Amino acid sequence: MFADRAKIYVRSGKGGDGHVSFRREKYVPNGGPDGGDGGDGGSVILVVDEGMNTLSDYRHVRKYRAGDGENGAKRNCRGKNGNDLILKLPAGTVVKEWESGKVITDMSGDNKRFVLLQGGRGGNGNQHYATSTMQAPKYAQPGQPAKELELGLELKVIADVGLVGFPNVGKSTLLTKVSNARPQIANYHFTTLNPHLGVVDLQDAQGFVMADIPGLIEGASKGVGLGFEFLRHIERTRVIIHIVDAASTEGRDPVADIYAINKELKAYNPEIASRPQVIAANKVDMIFDDGSGNDPVANLKKEFEPQGITVYPISAISGKGIRELLYAVRNLLDSVESEPVTFAQEFFPEYMLAASEEPYTVVYDEKNSEYVVEGPRIEKMLGYTNIDSEKGFTFFQNFLKINGILNQLEELGIQEGDTVRMYGLSFDYYK
Repeated sequence: MFADRAKIYVRSGKGGDGHVSFRREKYVPNGGPDGGDGGDGGSVILVVDEGMNTLSDYRHVRKYRAGDGENGAKRNCRGKNGNDLILKLPAGTVVKEWESGKVITDMSGDNKRFVLLQGGRGGNGNQHYATSTMQAPKYAQPGQPAKELELGLELKVIADVGLVGFPNVGKSTLLTKVSNARPQIANYHFTTLNPHLGVVDLQDAQGFVMADIPGLIEGASKGVGLGFEFLRHIERTRVIIHIVDAASTEGRDPVADIYAINKELKAYNPEIASRPQVIAANKVDMIFDDGSGNDPVANLKKEFEPQGITVYPISAISGKGIRELLYAVRNLLDSVESEPVTFAQEFFPEYMLAASEEPYTVVYDEKNSEYVVEGPRIEKMLGYTNIDSEKGFTFFQNFLKINGILNQLEELGIQEGDTVRMYGLSFDYYK
């Protein structure tokens, strides 16, 4: 079965504890401390595997743990580091924090490797705490605790063009005709479950990736039938091809089908429904003149071309009209943003899971006319965040918002342009 969603639990490795011991050798009656450091815990790392195209592996195994670091030992022996946990994902997988549904990372484009949870650092052995006044320290540092998360994995197909339409209108046949894809084709009244990708090569023009998206039924935006499974895969496409059975071989009204599809797209995400579209009026070789003067292709053009949606009559079997359709789609792709659709990070495990109970204070310093934010939580955040980088500064802003610091500043009456100081760093406040 094709699987494009999964829920899993992941945990990084705990850092090993530092060791307390003292050197004990013959002729060395008062040896100093020789407790070794604990090993670092393993990290949870996500990597893209180009050979994978489903999340089915994660439906069978749902819990994943990195290795814990070993404790330190005597004679300054450092504990062994825990093994990293490498989770392989298909390209296009969006990883979310389960409870909030916020995006942690989008494994597409150049994002091939992502450190999700850093393993806990190993604790220092008692050898680090010897001083001139404390030559026999009897304590060592415990290892940092493990971090854990529940994740939602969603596979969103990466394609430039999405083929949409009701079941049995010829999407798979068209994809087979124009690309290297080989989907299984049969006269089914239900729909195939997994999207198929194919590369379309054009003479004298740049090719593109086309996806046969699982067939749509009314109510999909509410989860009926394949529902979200269909709509999830169309989120990345930049141009949409609606394929309809212009010959109405199964008694369907092609005009009504187009409206039904657009209604579901708009209900799910209005931005998707506003993307460039064309209509492929398929099976024109099966249209017979019954003398009534009813031309289904002309009806489609009359209805939709005034709305800016061009209709192309084609036959996916014979190849008639396909060349014109593909070059029109290429022109549409050239006219829209070339930047692939990716999902921005909304949840940052690095600081959301770290020492959230540690205190901080937000006060107004009347003498210096500035607001001061201090405390162990703030100091740690600044210690591992490079706020000079764009990503680091985004980190910093989200940290202030999520931990309620911005709300407290506003409660104290902060205004735009006022100064906020944090451990020697000063910032101007702007909403």
